[in-house]
Amino acid sequence: MLGTRTAGLPDCRPLLADPDDLTLAFQPIVDLAGATVAGYEALARFPGSAGPDVWFAAAAEAGVAAELEALAIHKALAAVPALPPNTFLTVNVSPHLLGAAPVRAALATRPALHRVVVELTEHTPVDDLDALRRQTDELRARGALIALDDAGSGYSGLQQLAVLRPQIVKLDRALVSDADTDPVRVALAEMLGEFAGRIDAWLLAEGVETAAELAAFTQLGVPLAQGWLLGRPGPGFAPLAPEATRLVRAQVARATLTDSVLSLVRPVRQATLGEEVPVVGCTRSDTGAV
Repeated sequence: MLGTRTAGLPDCRPLLADPDDLTLAFQPIVDLAGATVAGYEALARFPGSAGPDVWFAAAAEAGVAAELEALAIHKALAAVPALPPNTFLTVNVSPHLLGAAPVRAALATRPALHRVVVELTEHTPVDDLDALRRQTDELRARGALIALDDAGSGYSGLQQLAVLRPQIVKLDRALVSDADTDPVRVALAEMLGEFAGRIDAWLLAEGVETAAELAAFTQLGVPLAQGWLLGRPGPGFAPLAPEATRLVRAQVARATLTDSVLSLVRPVRQATLGEEVPVVGCTRSDTGAV
């Protein structure tokens, strides 16, 4: 039974009746060592001025959260054939909805999930981690990679890291913002980079907005980055802009001169997504340094 709509929240039911009103934007995820686009994150866009968080909250309030999320997943998977070569597409899924029938049906529209990264984007604890592990294992068996969003944001997130062992670990934005001026944030990023390396995962710095933040994570040897500095969400699969390419290459060259961290990191785009993910965290396994 559908719930009543809270005043101030948009009504999601007309949107579900007319799916064309939900569109997608794609934000590049950059391979820092290669100074090129490794993949794209599919982001839902809705009519009006309300943001995606408001719409998904409204859908939950109305009892149609799984249906709205399934619509976004369906549209994202339909875009996979148009991906540029050697790139992947990240599709956001709430862990507590992963077993819901509409979401399962949407994920089944593409039986083979090679070049797809299923990003678990939930900010509340998951009650049954064993069930979530089984669900993600099923997706891996179909070729998908698993990413965990907001790593380092709380104890429940660390539990999910330990149980799910994702292949991409996305740093919480709170650890990325102003990291260049805060040694504590850098230390936490180093710790998560160490963990990512031990489970053969890629570390991704999300929300990079300044050249100084980019420099901090390049110096750490973090292999992937995403943010407005490197590319804003757009309607298609845009290549890395020339100015962003120059900026990344300059930071990589500077980091390589001061410390050879990046010489140990294979460019992400050279890895085949159907294979096991190589160790490309920011851990320097030869010396134990970070």
